[in-house]
Amino acid sequence: MNFTRWSARLPGTQRRAAARTDATTTTDRRGDGSVPAARAEQPADGTTAVPAVDDLSVRAVLDRVPALVALVHGPDHRLAHVNDAYTAAFGPRPAGTPAADALPELKELGLLPLLDQVLRSGRPRTLKSRKAPDGRSYTFTCTPVTEGDACGPGVLVFATDVTDHAEAAARLRASERRQRETAVTLQRSLLPQELEEPDDLRIAATYHPGGTEAAVGGDWYDVITLGGGRTALVIGDVMGRGVRAAAVMGQLRTAVRAYARLDLPPHEVLQLLDGLAMEIDANQIATCVYAVHDPNEGRLMYASAGHLPILVRDESGTVQRADEPTGPPLGTGGWMHASGSIPLGPGSTAVLYTDGLVERRDEDLDEGIAALERALAGATGTPQVVCDRLVRSAGVTADHADDVAVLVLQHPVRTGPESEKFRNAALELLGGVEAAPRARAFASGVLTSWRFPVELHDLGVLAASELVANSLQHGTPPMRLRLRRTDRRLIIEVTDGDDHLPRRRRAEPADESGRGIAIVATIASNWGCRRTPGGGKAVWCEFALPKG
Repeated sequence: MNFTRWSARLPGTQRRAAARTDATTTTDRRGDGSVPAARAEQPADGTTAVPAVDDLSVRAVLDRVPALVALVHGPDHRLAHVNDAYTAAFGPRPAGTPAADALPELKELGLLPLLDQVLRSGRPRTLKSRKAPDGRSYTFTCTPVTEGDACGPGVLVFATDVTDHAEAAARLRASERRQRETAVTLQRSLLPQELEEPDDLRIAATYHPGGTEAAVGGDWYDVITLGGGRTALVIGDVMGRGVRAAAVMGQLRTAVRAYARLDLPPHEVLQLLDGLAMEIDANQIATCVYAVHDPNEGRLMYASAGHLPILVRDESGTVQRADEPTGPPLGTGGWMHASGSIPLGPGSTAVLYTDGLVERRDEDLDEGIAALERALAGATGTPQVVCDRLVRSAGVTADHADDVAVLVLQHPVRTGPESEKFRNAALELLGGVEAAPRARAFASGVLTSWRFPVELHDLGVLAASELVANSLQHGTPPMRLRLRRTDRRLIIEVTDGDDHLPRRRRAEPADESGRGIAIVATIASNWGCRRTPGGGKAVWCEFALPKG
Protein backbone atom coordinates (compact mmCIF):
# COMPACT_ATOMS: atom_id res chain seq x y z
CA MET A 1 0.00 0.00 0.00
CA ASN A 2 1.51 3.34 -1.06
CA PHE A 3 1.74 5.61 2.00
CA THR A 4 1.54 8.88 0.09
CA ARG A 5 -1.54 7.71 -1.79
CA TRP A 6 -3.75 6.85 1.21
CA SER A 7 -2.36 9.40 3.67
CA ALA A 8 -3.26 12.19 1.24
CA ARG A 9 -6.89 11.10 1.58
CA LEU A 10 -6.94 11.63 5.34
CA PRO A 11 -8.76 14.66 6.80
CA GLY A 12 -6.51 17.54 7.91
CA THR A 13 -5.60 16.52 11.49
CA GLN A 14 -5.23 12.84 10.62
CA ARG A 15 -3.04 13.69 7.61
CA ARG A 16 -0.73 15.82 9.75
CA ALA A 17 -0.46 13.04 12.34
CA ALA A 18 0.30 10.60 9.56
CA ALA A 19 3.00 12.86 8.19
CA ARG A 20 4.65 13.12 11.59
CA THR A 21 4.62 9.36 11.97
CA ASP A 22 5.95 8.89 8.47
CA ALA A 23 8.95 11.06 9.35
CA THR A 24 9.83 8.79 12.29
CA THR A 25 9.69 5.57 10.29
CA THR A 26 11.90 6.27 7.31
CA THR A 27 14.18 3.36 8.24
CA ASP A 28 11.30 1.02 7.42
CA ARG A 29 10.99 2.28 3.85
CA ARG A 30 12.42 0.49 0.86
CA GLY A 31 15.03 2.11 -1.26
CA ASP A 32 12.39 3.42 -3.68
CA GLY A 33 10.46 5.21 -0.85
CA SER A 34 7.40 2.94 -0.87
CA VAL A 35 5.98 1.10 2.11
CA PRO A 36 6.43 -2.71 2.02
CA ALA A 37 3.20 -4.44 1.05
CA ALA A 38 1.16 -6.00 3.80
CA ARG A 39 1.69 -9.74 3.92
CA ALA A 40 -0.90 -12.43 4.30
CA GLU A 41 -1.14 -14.27 7.64
CA GLN A 42 -2.43 -17.83 7.84
CA PRO A 43 -5.13 -18.17 10.51
CA ALA A 44 -4.56 -20.83 13.09
CA ASP A 45 -7.78 -22.64 12.17
CA GLY A 46 -6.49 -23.36 8.66
CA THR A 47 -8.95 -21.15 6.80
CA THR A 48 -7.93 -19.22 3.69
CA ALA A 49 -5.27 -16.60 4.26
CA VAL A 50 -6.49 -12.99 4.45
CA PRO A 51 -4.62 -9.75 4.21
CA ALA A 52 -3.19 -8.43 7.46
CA VAL A 53 -1.36 -5.18 8.02
CA ASP A 54 2.03 -6.25 9.27
CA ASP A 55 4.13 -3.29 8.24
CA LEU A 56 5.21 -1.50 11.41
CA SER A 57 5.26 1.97 9.83
CA VAL A 58 1.68 1.62 8.53
CA ARG A 59 0.48 0.27 11.88
CA ALA A 60 2.17 3.17 13.65
CA VAL A 61 0.54 5.70 11.35
CA LEU A 62 -2.95 4.21 11.80
CA ASP A 63 -2.57 3.92 15.56
CA ARG A 64 -1.52 7.55 15.86
CA VAL A 65 -4.52 8.86 13.94
CA PRO A 66 -6.97 10.29 16.53
CA ALA A 67 -9.98 9.11 14.52
CA LEU A 68 -11.22 5.53 14.75
CA VAL A 69 -9.75 3.57 11.84
CA ALA A 70 -10.54 0.14 10.43
CA LEU A 71 -9.02 -1.42 7.30
CA VAL A 72 -10.94 -4.16 5.47
CA HIS A 73 -10.22 -6.10 2.25
CA GLY A 74 -12.08 -8.13 -0.31
CA PRO A 75 -15.74 -8.50 -1.26
CA ASP A 76 -16.70 -9.72 2.21
CA HIS A 77 -14.65 -6.94 3.83
CA ARG A 78 -12.40 -9.12 5.96
CA LEU A 79 -10.81 -7.16 8.75
CA ALA A 80 -7.11 -6.38 8.30
CA HIS A 81 -6.52 -3.90 11.09
CA VAL A 82 -8.17 -1.58 13.63
CA ASN A 83 -6.18 1.19 15.29
CA ASP A 84 -5.83 1.87 19.01
CA ALA A 85 -8.60 4.49 19.02
CA TYR A 86 -11.04 2.00 17.49
CA THR A 87 -10.04 -0.67 20.00
CA ALA A 88 -10.49 1.79 22.88
CA ALA A 89 -13.98 2.64 21.69
CA PHE A 90 -15.33 -0.80 20.76
CA GLY A 91 -12.80 -3.31 22.08
CA PRO A 92 -10.42 -5.64 20.19
CA ARG A 93 -11.58 -7.11 16.90
CA PRO A 94 -10.43 -10.41 15.31
CA ALA A 95 -8.37 -9.96 12.14
CA GLY A 96 -9.34 -12.00 9.10
CA THR A 97 -13.04 -12.12 9.99
CA PRO A 98 -15.71 -10.60 7.69
CA ALA A 99 -16.85 -7.16 8.82
CA ALA A 100 -20.40 -8.42 9.38
CA ASP A 101 -19.02 -10.51 12.26
CA ALA A 102 -15.87 -8.63 13.23
CA LEU A 103 -17.40 -5.14 13.22
CA PRO A 104 -21.01 -5.55 14.43
CA GLU A 105 -21.19 -1.88 15.31
CA LEU A 106 -20.76 -0.97 11.62
CA LYS A 107 -23.46 -3.46 10.67
CA GLU A 108 -25.81 -1.96 13.24
CA LEU A 109 -25.19 1.52 11.79
CA GLY A 110 -25.97 0.31 8.26
CA LEU A 111 -22.41 0.90 7.03
CA LEU A 112 -21.80 -2.43 5.28
CA PRO A 113 -23.75 -1.50 2.10
CA LEU A 114 -21.65 1.67 2.00
CA LEU A 115 -18.48 -0.46 1.99
CA ASP A 116 -19.86 -2.37 -1.02
CA GLN A 117 -20.51 0.89 -2.86
CA VAL A 118 -17.01 2.19 -2.18
CA LEU A 119 -15.43 -1.08 -3.30
CA ARG A 120 -17.45 -1.16 -6.53
CA SER A 121 -17.16 2.51 -7.45
CA GLY A 122 -13.66 3.24 -6.22
CA ARG A 123 -14.96 6.51 -4.80
CA PRO A 124 -15.11 7.62 -1.16
CA ARG A 125 -18.45 7.84 0.67
CA THR A 126 -19.43 9.57 3.91
CA LEU A 127 -22.13 8.82 6.48
CA LYS A 128 -22.68 11.83 8.70
CA SER A 129 -23.35 11.94 12.42
CA ARG A 130 -24.54 8.48 13.36
CA LYS A 131 -24.91 7.46 16.98
CA ALA A 132 -22.84 4.33 17.68
CA PRO A 133 -23.48 1.64 20.33
CA ASP A 134 -20.97 3.32 22.64
CA GLY A 135 -23.35 6.28 22.92
CA ARG A 136 -21.19 8.69 20.95
CA SER A 137 -21.84 10.16 17.51
CA TYR A 138 -19.43 9.63 14.61
CA THR A 139 -19.09 10.70 11.01
CA PHE A 140 -17.85 7.75 8.96
CA THR A 141 -15.71 8.29 5.86
CA CYS A 142 -15.00 5.20 3.73
CA THR A 143 -12.07 5.54 1.32
CA PRO A 144 -10.98 2.94 -1.27
CA VAL A 145 -7.37 1.72 -1.06
CA THR A 146 -5.32 -0.37 -3.48
CA GLU A 147 -2.93 -2.97 -2.06
CA GLY A 148 -0.40 -5.35 -3.48
CA ASP A 149 -1.41 -8.56 -5.16
CA ALA A 150 -1.44 -10.42 -1.84
CA CYS A 151 -4.06 -8.19 -0.29
CA GLY A 152 -6.24 -6.92 -3.12
CA PRO A 153 -8.46 -3.80 -2.96
CA GLY A 154 -9.88 -2.65 0.34
CA VAL A 155 -11.66 0.10 2.19
CA LEU A 156 -10.24 2.34 4.88
CA VAL A 157 -12.91 3.44 7.39
CA PHE A 158 -12.42 6.65 9.40
CA ALA A 159 -14.85 7.39 12.24
CA THR A 160 -14.52 10.95 13.49
CA ASP A 161 -16.08 11.70 16.87
CA VAL A 162 -18.65 14.48 16.37
CA THR A 163 -20.56 13.98 19.60
CA ASP A 164 -20.09 17.58 20.75
CA HIS A 165 -21.29 18.92 17.41
CA ALA A 166 -24.25 16.53 17.33
CA GLU A 167 -25.29 17.47 20.86
CA ALA A 168 -24.96 21.19 20.05
CA ALA A 169 -27.06 20.70 16.91
CA ALA A 170 -29.66 18.79 18.93
CA ARG A 171 -29.81 21.59 21.48
CA LEU A 172 -30.21 24.13 18.70
CA ARG A 173 -33.01 22.11 17.11
CA ALA A 174 -34.73 21.78 20.47
CA SER A 175 -34.44 25.54 21.03
CA GLU A 176 -35.88 26.26 17.57
CA ARG A 177 -38.65 23.76 18.20
CA ARG A 178 -39.55 25.41 21.51
CA GLN A 179 -39.50 28.84 19.85
CA ARG A 180 -41.75 27.59 17.08
CA GLU A 181 -44.13 25.99 19.58
CA THR A 182 -44.23 29.29 21.47
CA ALA A 183 -45.00 31.18 18.27
CA VAL A 184 -47.69 28.70 17.25
CA THR A 185 -49.26 28.85 20.70
CA LEU A 186 -49.17 32.64 20.68
CA GLN A 187 -50.60 32.81 17.19
CA ARG A 188 -53.39 30.34 17.88
CA SER A 189 -54.28 32.19 21.07
CA LEU A 190 -54.57 35.44 19.10
CA LEU A 191 -56.82 33.90 16.44
CA PRO A 192 -60.56 33.64 17.17
CA GLN A 193 -61.18 30.66 19.42
CA GLU A 194 -64.75 30.56 18.10
CA LEU A 195 -65.98 32.37 15.03
CA GLU A 196 -68.87 34.74 15.45
CA GLU A 197 -72.01 33.43 13.76
CA PRO A 198 -73.84 36.06 11.70
CA ASP A 199 -77.56 35.60 11.05
CA ASP A 200 -77.21 35.61 7.28
CA LEU A 201 -73.90 33.83 6.68
CA ARG A 202 -72.44 30.43 7.36
CA ILE A 203 -68.71 30.61 8.01
CA ALA A 204 -65.75 28.28 8.51
CA ALA A 205 -62.04 28.94 8.80
CA THR A 206 -58.81 27.03 9.17
CA TYR A 207 -55.20 27.81 10.02
CA HIS A 208 -52.19 25.59 9.28
CA PRO A 209 -48.81 26.70 10.68
CA GLY A 210 -45.78 26.17 8.46
CA GLY A 211 -44.09 22.82 8.93
CA THR A 212 -40.47 23.99 9.10
CA GLU A 213 -38.83 25.11 12.31
CA ALA A 214 -38.93 28.82 11.46
CA ALA A 215 -42.03 28.92 9.27
CA VAL A 216 -44.57 30.23 11.77
CA GLY A 217 -45.73 33.56 10.44
CA GLY A 218 -48.40 36.18 11.02
CA ASP A 219 -51.46 34.88 9.14
CA TRP A 220 -54.78 35.78 10.73
CA TYR A 221 -58.50 36.02 10.07
CA ASP A 222 -61.55 37.30 11.89
CA VAL A 223 -65.33 37.61 11.66
CA ILE A 224 -66.97 40.65 13.26
CA THR A 225 -70.72 41.22 13.50
CA LEU A 226 -71.34 44.93 13.03
CA GLY A 227 -75.02 45.06 13.95
CA GLY A 228 -77.94 45.87 11.72
CA GLY A 229 -77.39 42.51 9.95
CA ARG A 230 -73.98 43.48 8.56
CA THR A 231 -70.81 41.41 9.00
CA ALA A 232 -67.13 42.32 8.61
CA LEU A 233 -64.66 39.70 7.41
CA VAL A 234 -60.91 40.14 7.49
CA ILE A 235 -57.86 38.10 6.56
CA GLY A 236 -54.24 39.20 6.65
CA ASP A 237 -50.63 38.13 6.57
CA VAL A 238 -47.77 39.80 8.46
CA MET A 239 -44.48 39.43 6.62
CA GLY A 240 -41.79 37.61 8.56
CA ARG A 241 -41.63 34.65 10.89
CA GLY A 242 -41.64 33.75 14.54
CA VAL A 243 -42.93 35.34 17.72
CA ARG A 244 -42.44 38.89 16.44
CA ALA A 245 -44.69 38.34 13.42
CA ALA A 246 -47.33 36.68 15.61
CA ALA A 247 -47.22 39.59 18.08
CA VAL A 248 -47.65 42.18 15.31
CA MET A 249 -50.51 40.11 13.93
CA GLY A 250 -52.23 40.18 17.32
CA GLN A 251 -51.98 43.96 17.51
CA LEU A 252 -53.38 44.40 14.01
CA ARG A 253 -56.24 42.00 14.65
CA THR A 254 -57.18 43.83 17.84
CA ALA A 255 -57.06 47.14 15.98
CA VAL A 256 -59.27 45.79 13.18
CA ARG A 257 -61.94 44.84 15.70
CA ALA A 258 -61.81 48.30 17.24
CA TYR A 259 -61.96 50.10 13.89
CA ALA A 260 -64.76 47.80 12.71
CA ARG A 261 -66.95 49.07 15.56
CA LEU A 262 -66.78 52.51 13.95
CA ASP A 263 -68.68 50.97 11.02
CA LEU A 264 -66.48 52.74 8.48
CA PRO A 265 -66.20 51.86 4.78
CA PRO A 266 -63.55 49.17 4.11
CA HIS A 267 -61.00 51.56 2.58
CA GLU A 268 -61.16 53.86 5.62
CA VAL A 269 -60.50 50.93 7.94
CA LEU A 270 -57.39 50.08 5.90
CA GLN A 271 -56.22 53.70 6.06
CA LEU A 272 -56.35 53.54 9.85
CA LEU A 273 -54.59 50.17 9.89
CA ASP A 274 -51.87 51.48 7.60
CA GLY A 275 -50.99 54.27 10.02
CA LEU A 276 -51.07 51.91 12.98
CA ALA A 277 -48.81 49.38 11.23
CA MET A 278 -46.19 52.08 10.75
CA GLU A 279 -46.36 52.96 14.44
CA ILE A 280 -46.06 49.33 15.55
CA ASP A 281 -42.95 48.67 13.45
CA ALA A 282 -41.87 50.73 10.47
CA ASN A 283 -39.94 47.72 9.13
CA GLN A 284 -42.86 45.30 9.42
CA ILE A 285 -45.44 45.22 6.65
CA ALA A 286 -48.60 43.19 6.23
CA THR A 287 -51.18 42.44 3.59
CA CYS A 288 -54.88 42.51 4.42
CA VAL A 289 -58.38 42.31 2.96
CA TYR A 290 -61.26 43.89 4.89
CA ALA A 291 -64.76 43.15 3.59
CA VAL A 292 -68.29 43.91 4.75
CA HIS A 293 -71.39 41.89 3.84
CA ASP A 294 -74.77 43.63 3.85
CA PRO A 295 -77.67 41.19 3.30
CA ASN A 296 -79.87 44.05 2.10
CA GLU A 297 -77.50 44.82 -0.75
CA GLY A 298 -76.51 41.25 -1.66
CA ARG A 299 -72.92 42.35 -2.22
CA LEU A 300 -69.55 42.14 -0.52
CA MET A 301 -67.86 45.52 -0.14
CA TYR A 302 -64.11 45.20 0.25
CA ALA A 303 -60.75 46.93 0.21
CA SER A 304 -57.36 45.25 -0.19
CA ALA A 305 -53.92 46.23 1.03
CA GLY A 306 -51.67 44.20 -1.24
CA HIS A 307 -53.57 40.99 -0.54
CA LEU A 308 -54.70 38.23 -2.88
CA PRO A 309 -58.10 38.61 -4.58
CA ILE A 310 -61.32 37.32 -3.04
CA LEU A 311 -62.91 34.46 -4.98
CA VAL A 312 -66.71 34.11 -5.19
CA ARG A 313 -68.59 31.08 -6.53
CA ASP A 314 -72.18 31.83 -7.46
CA GLU A 315 -75.13 29.45 -7.28
CA SER A 316 -74.44 28.11 -10.78
CA GLY A 317 -70.81 27.22 -9.96
CA THR A 318 -69.19 30.11 -11.84
CA VAL A 319 -66.19 31.53 -9.99
CA GLN A 320 -65.47 35.25 -10.14
CA ARG A 321 -62.26 36.89 -9.01
CA ALA A 322 -62.65 40.23 -7.21
CA ASP A 323 -61.29 43.08 -9.30
CA GLU A 324 -59.19 45.98 -8.24
CA PRO A 325 -58.94 48.28 -6.37
CA THR A 326 -56.02 47.15 -4.30
CA GLY A 327 -53.33 49.20 -2.62
CA PRO A 328 -49.88 48.48 -1.24
CA PRO A 329 -49.41 46.50 1.98
CA LEU A 330 -50.06 48.00 5.39
CA GLY A 331 -47.11 49.85 6.84
CA THR A 332 -45.95 51.46 3.60
CA GLY A 333 -47.87 54.73 4.09
CA GLY A 334 -48.74 57.49 1.65
CA TRP A 335 -51.45 55.62 -0.25
CA MET A 336 -55.18 56.24 -0.48
CA HIS A 337 -57.04 52.94 -0.50
CA ALA A 338 -60.34 52.49 -2.28
CA SER A 339 -63.34 50.20 -1.83
CA GLY A 340 -64.81 47.85 -4.41
CA SER A 341 -67.67 45.37 -4.41
CA ILE A 342 -68.52 41.92 -5.71
CA PRO A 343 -71.93 40.18 -5.80
CA LEU A 344 -72.66 37.73 -2.97
CA GLY A 345 -76.27 36.72 -3.36
CA PRO A 346 -78.08 33.67 -1.95
CA GLY A 347 -76.31 30.46 -2.91
CA SER A 348 -72.89 32.14 -3.23
CA THR A 349 -69.65 31.08 -1.56
CA ALA A 350 -66.71 33.45 -1.01
CA VAL A 351 -63.14 32.49 -0.12
CA LEU A 352 -60.52 34.68 1.54
CA TYR A 353 -57.05 33.15 1.88
CA THR A 354 -53.36 33.85 2.43
CA ASP A 355 -50.54 33.23 -0.04
CA GLY A 356 -49.47 29.96 1.61
CA LEU A 357 -52.47 28.31 -0.04
CA VAL A 358 -51.58 29.24 -3.63
CA GLU A 359 -47.90 30.26 -3.79
CA ARG A 360 -45.29 27.69 -4.83
CA ARG A 361 -41.63 28.25 -5.63
CA ASP A 362 -41.81 26.47 -8.97
CA GLU A 363 -45.09 28.07 -10.12
CA ASP A 364 -46.35 31.50 -11.05
CA LEU A 365 -48.71 32.96 -8.44
CA ASP A 366 -51.49 33.35 -11.01
CA GLU A 367 -51.29 29.62 -11.70
CA GLY A 368 -51.88 28.92 -8.02
CA ILE A 369 -54.88 31.25 -7.92
CA ALA A 370 -56.27 29.69 -11.12
CA ALA A 371 -55.92 26.23 -9.55
CA LEU A 372 -57.81 27.46 -6.50
CA GLU A 373 -60.57 28.83 -8.75
CA ARG A 374 -60.95 25.41 -10.39
CA ALA A 375 -61.08 23.71 -7.01
CA LEU A 376 -63.70 26.18 -5.75
CA ALA A 377 -65.84 25.69 -8.86
CA GLY A 378 -66.30 22.03 -7.92
CA ALA A 379 -66.46 22.46 -4.17
CA THR A 380 -69.93 22.08 -2.69
CA GLY A 381 -71.26 21.40 0.76
CA THR A 382 -70.95 23.24 4.04
CA PRO A 383 -68.31 25.96 4.51
CA GLN A 384 -66.17 23.54 6.53
CA VAL A 385 -66.35 20.92 3.78
CA VAL A 386 -65.41 23.53 1.17
CA CYS A 387 -62.57 24.77 3.37
CA ASP A 388 -61.13 21.27 3.80
CA ARG A 389 -61.43 20.49 0.09
CA LEU A 390 -59.58 23.65 -0.90
CA VAL A 391 -56.77 22.92 1.54
CA ARG A 392 -56.43 19.34 0.27
CA SER A 393 -56.54 20.40 -3.38
CA ALA A 394 -53.66 22.80 -2.72
CA GLY A 395 -51.54 19.97 -1.31
CA VAL A 396 -51.22 21.50 2.16
CA THR A 397 -49.73 18.94 4.58
CA ALA A 398 -48.21 19.02 8.06
CA ASP A 399 -44.78 19.88 6.62
CA HIS A 400 -46.08 22.63 4.31
CA ALA A 401 -43.43 25.34 4.01
CA ASP A 402 -45.66 28.37 4.68
CA ASP A 403 -48.56 29.32 6.93
CA VAL A 404 -52.02 28.90 5.46
CA ALA A 405 -55.19 30.68 6.57
CA VAL A 406 -58.52 30.20 4.79
CA LEU A 407 -61.88 31.84 5.50
CA VAL A 408 -64.98 30.51 3.70
CA LEU A 409 -68.40 32.17 3.88
CA GLN A 410 -71.70 31.19 2.32
CA HIS A 411 -74.88 33.15 1.81
CA PRO A 412 -77.36 30.25 1.92
CA VAL A 413 -80.54 29.92 -0.07
CA ARG A 414 -83.43 29.65 2.39
CA THR A 415 -86.54 27.75 1.39
CA GLY A 416 -89.56 26.29 3.11
CA PRO A 417 -90.23 27.03 6.78
CA GLU A 418 -86.75 28.53 7.21
CA SER A 419 -87.52 31.26 4.71
CA GLU A 420 -90.38 32.44 6.94
CA LYS A 421 -87.80 33.38 9.57
CA PHE A 422 -86.02 35.77 7.20
CA ARG A 423 -88.29 38.56 6.00
CA ASN A 424 -87.82 42.11 4.70
CA ALA A 425 -90.18 45.08 4.36
CA ALA A 426 -89.40 48.68 3.31
CA LEU A 427 -91.27 51.96 3.01
CA GLU A 428 -90.17 55.06 1.13
CA LEU A 429 -90.79 58.20 3.24
CA LEU A 430 -91.67 61.29 1.24
CA GLY A 431 -91.51 63.70 4.17
CA GLY A 432 -94.19 66.02 5.45
CA VAL A 433 -96.45 65.78 8.47
CA GLU A 434 -97.94 62.49 7.27
CA ALA A 435 -94.59 60.67 7.19
CA ALA A 436 -94.46 59.79 10.90
CA PRO A 437 -98.03 58.38 11.11
CA ARG A 438 -97.47 56.40 7.91
CA ALA A 439 -94.22 54.95 9.31
CA ARG A 440 -95.93 53.89 12.55
CA ALA A 441 -98.84 52.30 10.70
CA PHE A 442 -96.48 50.49 8.33
CA ALA A 443 -94.31 49.16 11.17
CA SER A 444 -97.36 48.04 13.14
CA GLY A 445 -98.83 46.18 10.19
CA VAL A 446 -95.57 44.44 9.30
CA LEU A 447 -94.82 43.35 12.86
CA THR A 448 -98.34 42.07 13.26
CA SER A 449 -98.03 40.00 10.08
CA TRP A 450 -94.78 38.57 11.39
CA ARG A 451 -96.67 37.42 14.50
CA PHE A 452 -94.39 38.99 17.05
CA PRO A 453 -95.44 39.04 20.72
CA VAL A 454 -97.33 42.16 21.79
CA GLU A 455 -94.46 43.56 23.85
CA LEU A 456 -91.95 43.19 21.02
CA HIS A 457 -94.51 44.60 18.57
CA ASP A 458 -94.99 47.73 20.67
CA LEU A 459 -91.25 48.24 21.21
CA GLY A 460 -90.61 47.86 17.50
CA VAL A 461 -93.27 50.42 16.58
CA LEU A 462 -91.88 52.87 19.15
CA ALA A 463 -88.32 52.45 17.86
CA ALA A 464 -89.41 52.91 14.24
CA SER A 465 -91.34 56.05 15.21
CA GLU A 466 -88.35 57.60 17.01
CA LEU A 467 -85.88 56.81 14.23
CA VAL A 468 -88.20 58.26 11.60
CA ALA A 469 -88.81 61.38 13.70
CA ASN A 470 -85.05 61.85 14.08
CA SER A 471 -84.57 61.55 10.32
CA LEU A 472 -87.42 63.94 9.57
CA GLN A 473 -85.96 66.54 11.92
CA HIS A 474 -82.25 66.24 11.14
CA GLY A 475 -82.04 64.47 7.78
CA THR A 476 -82.81 65.16 4.16
CA PRO A 477 -84.59 63.14 1.45
CA PRO A 478 -84.57 60.47 0.21
CA MET A 479 -85.70 58.66 3.37
CA ARG A 480 -86.53 55.00 3.82
CA LEU A 481 -87.75 52.81 6.67
CA ARG A 482 -86.66 49.18 6.49
CA LEU A 483 -87.73 46.35 8.79
CA ARG A 484 -85.97 43.04 8.71
CA ARG A 485 -86.26 39.88 10.72
CA THR A 486 -83.91 36.91 11.00
CA ASP A 487 -84.17 33.78 13.08
CA ARG A 488 -82.53 35.68 15.96
CA ARG A 489 -83.46 39.36 15.83
CA LEU A 490 -85.63 42.18 14.54
CA ILE A 491 -83.74 44.99 12.79
CA ILE A 492 -85.17 48.46 12.17
CA GLU A 493 -83.22 50.88 9.98
CA VAL A 494 -83.89 54.38 8.65
CA THR A 495 -81.74 55.94 5.93
CA ASP A 496 -81.68 59.52 4.64
CA GLY A 497 -79.53 61.81 2.52
CA ASP A 498 -77.71 63.72 5.28
CA ASP A 499 -74.33 62.41 6.48
CA HIS A 500 -74.47 63.98 9.95
CA LEU A 501 -74.40 61.07 12.42
CA PRO A 502 -76.58 61.31 15.54
CA ARG A 503 -75.14 60.68 18.96
CA ARG A 504 -76.66 59.72 22.22
CA ARG A 505 -76.74 62.51 24.77
CA ARG A 506 -78.49 63.39 27.99
CA ALA A 507 -81.37 65.79 27.32
CA GLU A 508 -81.96 68.54 29.85
CA PRO A 509 -85.49 68.97 31.28
CA ALA A 510 -86.06 72.11 29.23
CA ASP A 511 -84.83 70.58 25.92
CA GLU A 512 -87.50 69.97 23.31
CA SER A 513 -85.39 67.38 21.41
CA GLY A 514 -82.51 64.96 21.96
CA ARG A 515 -84.52 62.18 23.59
CA GLY A 516 -85.24 60.02 20.52
CA ILE A 517 -81.87 58.25 20.25
CA ALA A 518 -81.71 57.89 24.04
CA ILE A 519 -85.09 56.15 24.00
CA VAL A 520 -84.01 53.83 21.18
CA ALA A 521 -80.74 52.99 22.95
CA THR A 522 -82.67 52.18 26.12
CA ILE A 523 -85.32 49.87 24.68
CA ALA A 524 -83.27 48.12 21.96
CA SER A 525 -80.66 45.38 22.36
CA ASN A 526 -78.24 47.36 20.23
CA TRP A 527 -78.15 50.44 18.02
CA GLY A 528 -75.74 52.25 15.75
CA CYS A 529 -75.26 54.52 12.78
CA ARG A 530 -73.00 54.75 9.76
CA ARG A 531 -72.44 56.79 6.65
CA THR A 532 -73.70 55.26 3.42
CA PRO A 533 -71.82 55.26 0.10
CA GLY A 534 -74.18 57.76 -1.49
CA GLY A 535 -73.33 60.48 1.02
CA GLY A 536 -76.17 59.87 3.48
CA LYS A 537 -76.46 57.87 6.67
CA ALA A 538 -78.24 54.89 8.17
CA VAL A 539 -79.44 54.70 11.78
CA TRP A 540 -80.50 51.28 13.04
CA CYS A 541 -81.47 49.33 16.11
CA GLU A 542 -82.18 45.67 16.78
CA PHE A 543 -84.13 43.55 19.22
CA ALA A 544 -83.29 39.99 20.18
CA LEU A 545 -86.14 37.58 19.47
CA PRO A 546 -87.35 35.28 22.22
CA LYS A 547 -85.89 31.80 21.90
CA GLY A 548 -88.18 29.04 20.83
